[in-house]
Amino acid sequence: MKPSIAAFALLCIIYFSPAIAAPQPWHALTPMQQQALAPMVPQWAGLSEEQQRSLLSVASHYPDLSPEEKQRFLSRLSAWSKLTPEQRQAAREKYRAFSQIPGDKQEQVRQIVKEEQAKKAP
Repeated sequence: MKPSIAAFALLCIIYFSPAIAAPQPWHALTPMQQQALAPMVPQWAGLSEEQQRSLLSVASHYPDLSPEEKQRFLSRLSAWSKLTPEQRQAAREKYRAFSQIPGDKQEQVRQIVKEEQAKKAP
């Protein structure tokens, strides 16, 4: 009987606590989180809780980065924020495929990609 009451109480807490599953509003972020995630401001409110959690997790390392690393982080996040959902999915798939390549071959793939990008650049 007691486990049933505890389970019911837990379900009630989850059901009646919208903040548990709700995305976090931008103004609720710390100043450091806002600084790290600044490129995402326009899209923040539309992100799912899971997406926000993922970004907040990545942003938690921001204070430990060097100034150069912070600039690189913001630059990449800015570029990512401008991608369409389809482009983001394609990037994720490319990353997964790249991760499957043995470590010794990854450098070769990087070199090939750099060469192809150089050919495309005017």
